[in-house]
Amino acid sequence: MGWSYFWVFVGAMLVDIVPLPLPPAFTVMIFLQIKFHLNIGIVIATGVSGSILGRYLLTLYIPKLSDRIFRPGTNEDIQFLGARLKQKGWKSQLTILAYSLMPLPTTPLFLASGMAKMKPLFIIPAFTIGKVISDTVAVLIGKYATENTESLVEGFISWKSITGFALGLLLVFVLLFIDWRTLIQQKKLVIRFNIWAVAKV
Repeated sequence: MGWSYFWVFVGAMLVDIVPLPLPPAFTVMIFLQIKFHLNIGIVIATGVSGSILGRYLLTLYIPKLSDRIFRPGTNEDIQFLGARLKQKGWKSQLTILAYSLMPLPTTPLFLASGMAKMKPLFIIPAFTIGKVISDTVAVLIGKYATENTESLVEGFISWKSITGFALGLLLVFVLLFIDWRTLIQQKKLVIRFNIWAVAKV
């Protein structure tokens, strides 16, 4: 039984450490809670902890990765966006909290903060509050709405899962391909598709 909680932690961490809009970590938490009849309180505590660690690690390594795969101009735009976000103070915290409460992948949020080289402590507290609330609600609903593993797996490929994944991809597209400096400074929407760094021979 103890190892089951360990896998809740690891599963949530792995889902949230990847820089792609994968299904939310609470899907792993619901699956394991139902399959092994785990204590909901411990599942939420271990799952949220794993998710937070995964997102923290993502913010640490994504700046180095982005420097290798994206053009300097793309990284500069994201850093500019992050700087503007930090200037908003408590309003930014409310934005992060509100986003974390929604059933959307938070990958774009942490990609933005990581590529903008924002300190993890700026985004983690509000994310943690939102994550605890949203995951608690999701796990409780999952417990009562799902009676067995088969029905849970069917829920993974429901229209809601597909919609969430599509929205996550859309947000990543918006983050990477929009020229944010031009949009904010000149109020002009410019989309740039040439964002990838060219490897030097």
